[in-house]
Amino acid sequence: MAMRFMNGFNSIISAAARPSALKTQVETLGFQHLDMEVTVPRVVIFRDAIIDLFDMEMGARFTSKAKLGFMAILNYVGGAYIYIRREYAVRIKVINSSWRTANNKAADFMDAGEEGAEGGEGGEGGEGEAGKEGEEAAKAEADKK
Repeated sequence: MAMRFMNGFNSIISAAARPSALKTQVETLGFQHLDMEVTVPRVVIFRDAIIDLFDMEMGARFTSKAKLGFMAILNYVGGAYIYIRREYAVRIKVINSSWRTANNKAADFMDAGEEGAEGGEGGEGGEGEAGKEGEEAAKAEADKK
């Protein structure tokens, strides 16, 4: 889990100089976090915890400019996660619901097709038997004459 976090964080920092790449990376991570309830207070707690960790580990090397930069990036990422969850979660639920409905209808259609094929074969077989009996009866009458 820690390695996944560091890889995600590293990819965000690496893409920070290229806005389109940063947006793509953050959106990708945002979709991966749709199962989590990301809220503003949680973003603030997470951001402050990361900033405090960097401050403790780096000491004087963690300048106020670096602190502001990391805060801005973490605020951007947290805000993007909230936006993605708010805007796209409903759409994804609609897509999933539609997909389930389509699959159920397809399964019902396939079941109905199988039942029709089974019923059709049985009906044809029954008619075929009756037809044979009718032909035999007609032959027997013809033989009598």
